Amino acid sequence: MSLKILVVAATTAEAGILNRISGIRKRGDVFIYGTCEISMLVAGVGSVATSWAMSKWISANPHPDLALNIGISGSYRKDIGIGEVVVPQNDCFADAGIENGDEFLTLGEAGLADPDKFPFCGGKINASGRFFDIGASFLRQVRAITVNTATGTEETRERLLKKYNPDIETMEGATFFYICCREKIPFLAIRSVSNFVEPRNRKNWNIKLALDNLTEKLAELFLKFE
Repeated sequence: MSLKILVVAATTAEAGILNRISGIRKRGDVFIYGTCEISMLVAGVGSVATSWAMSKWISANPHPDLALNIGISGSYRKDIGIGEVVVPQNDCFADAGIENGDEFLTLGEAGLADPDKFPFCGGKINASGRFFDIGASFLRQVRAITVNTATGTEETRERLLKKYNPDIETMEGATFFYICCREKIPFLAIRSVSNFVEPRNRKNWNIKLALDNLTEKLAELFLKFE
């Protein structure tokens, strides 16, 4: 019996790694690899695009057995280097809140939301379950944050480190977690580091290495589902 997987990526470049997996084949609108039947959704960059695209897909299709978010990310830690593929164990909306002078308050801290109301726990959304355990069995577990503006200054980097102590940063992860929890769809995310979170300098990025390594680990992950 095939495992039906919805793979969600922000860009065509990230989604395109499916075509690079050796032995994968296309059958109509889906990819077949091992026992996996894979649908691809290019949702767009950022939380709003991800929310709209996923909601539209879910409303028009049966729920998959697994939703899998793939893509690149920025690393806050030098020991999580460029090209490493990781699995987020939790994520949060890091810039959703209010400013109070020089202080930033999360929605929970400001009394505007319950930080422990489903699907949140302490303001974060946790990943768990069989598929997460499989990913975590061979990939490093990390703490992730999701932002609307990719961090590109030392000031913002230090503020986010102090507030959340994250390992990686993306622009879609928490939205993906949130929607999957709300829809009761088992989920997993894997991200490959393309750059360090620092004052923005694209010369220090290596998207090709990140996508090459993500391709390899994604193929390995699919085979572990058998």
